[in-house]
Amino acid sequence: MTAFLQDVYPQFNGEVADITEDYALLRLPIDNTHVRPGNTVSGPTMMALADVALYVVILSRIGPEALTVTTDFTCHFLNKPSANAALMAKATILKLGKRLVIGEVELYSEGEEESMVAHVVSTYSIPPRK
Repeated sequence: MTAFLQDVYPQFNGEVADITEDYALLRLPIDNTHVRPGNTVSGPTMMALADVALYVVILSRIGPEALTVTTDFTCHFLNKPSANAALMAKATILKLGKRLVIGEVELYSEGEEESMVAHVVSTYSIPPRK
């Protein structure tokens, strides 16, 4: 999965920490490019990590299909993430259909799994299978 991501999504500089049948866990080290005023991780950084995490868990189920795309994305920011810890994203699939996949992502600062910083629900479109 890491090699596939590097090929189709080279701008992603995080890592796939774990993949199981039930979830994908991604880790993004935080640096100054991810921090906004107030010494917190920016919303676009959190949303991008969530989007990639859901992409990874979907591809782990359907195979490497680069043209699987986001069609809907809702993010609720819940708590201030730490600017001094990696950002973690745990993605799970809620419904895997023939053309659409609905999933959710829990984001939290590394080491603080009990304190979610954002919650995402998103839908992806899967290209027709041959």
